[in-house]
Amino acid sequence: MNRLYLSPLLLAVTTAWACVPDGDGDTETPVDIVAKGEAAPGDCLLLVWSSQKERNPQFDRDHDFVEGGAISCATGTSASQFDVAISTLRDAARSGDKARLLREVGLPLLYIDSDGKRREIRDRAEVEAVFDEIFDPAMIEVLQKLDLSRMSVAKDQGGFFELGAIWLVVDRDGGRPRLMTVNRQALDEALNTARERADRNQGEPVPFD
Repeated sequence: MNRLYLSPLLLAVTTAWACVPDGDGDTETPVDIVAKGEAAPGDCLLLVWSSQKERNPQFDRDHDFVEGGAISCATGTSASQFDVAISTLRDAARSGDKARLLREVGLPLLYIDSDGKRREIRDRAEVEAVFDEIFDPAMIEVLQKLDLSRMSVAKDQGGFFELGAIWLVVDRDGGRPRLMTVNRQALDEALNTARERADRNQGEPVPFD
């Protein structure tokens, strides 16, 4: 699931920056900064947009930061691309249409069962054959509630939900993420954590206004 961050994109924008008149010889361009791993979100968004034919700059600026950092710097694509993927997944899960949901699954799909056993599924027909195991009611419920504001990111890995139960990964810079990992073990841990938190909150005095 690891990927080389922005390397093709760096090559694509180097030509554009070469056309900018030279100033101070010590001045670093966003290309230099990103290459060194010291990019600010504005630099990352500039590079992401350079690889996109259609852009939504205002949305991307307003929603770039989530738990874990800037979407653009961590994943190599924009918040608007994640939002489209999340909305499509959410609608597909709510529809109950297996075919719609399967179209949003990327290959190979990494499936981790409740015991932690990892299985890399490379064939879409195989995903369909074990669909009910992978997308059981609890996992479908997670997909039905997906929202960009609840996403976290991990550097060079992608965006995830519920302690890593669902991972969305980009296969090209500036592109749309796909569902690439379903981790039932992580979902069970997230559900247990939520139950423990609810139990702790039960019986606590409610402060009066």
